[in-house]
Amino acid sequence: MKTICVYCGAAAGNKPEFLQAAREVGRLLAERGLKLVYGGGHVGLMGVVADAALNAGGYVEGVIPHSMKEKELAHMGVQQLHVVESMHDRKKLMAELSDAFVALPGGIGTLDELFEIWTWRQIKLHDKPIGVLNVAGYWDKLLELADNMDAHDFLHRNARSMIVSHTDPARLLELLGA
Repeated sequence: MKTICVYCGAAAGNKPEFLQAAREVGRLLAERGLKLVYGGGHVGLMGVVADAALNAGGYVEGVIPHSMKEKELAHMGVQQLHVVESMHDRKKLMAELSDAFVALPGGIGTLDELFEIWTWRQIKLHDKPIGVLNVAGYWDKLLELADNMDAHDFLHRNARSMIVSHTDPARLLELLGA
């Protein structure tokens, strides 16, 4: 079973489109027989994407640091929950378990995960596809920044093209080969 890692916020954000996109991604993953790997939380967009996948009959695997589990943030309804020591261990295991990566709207944690997996691809630690679901223009400025970095020769050759973006969840999954 192909596994898609979803990075997203532990908050829901301030637009209903963010919640709808998370629900649609979770549902699509389940309907397509794809396993969801995510940050293991039950709150924010993380909880929404996991619940949508579960409600559609999908398989959900969470990865959460021990400190976050102790704060009662873990989603106890997923089929498998890995409890790890640190955020670094979390990112490493999520990367190892996954065949592709999708970033939904989120905060600095989501950015950290996205930038690290993008960096790892640039330095050839993996060759897995990476995408951002550009809900309500959420990622416009980031993509503009990436284009600017590329225009000023701060990105390695082809690094900008390693990030695929689309506004439609189904189309983004197709572009990622899922």
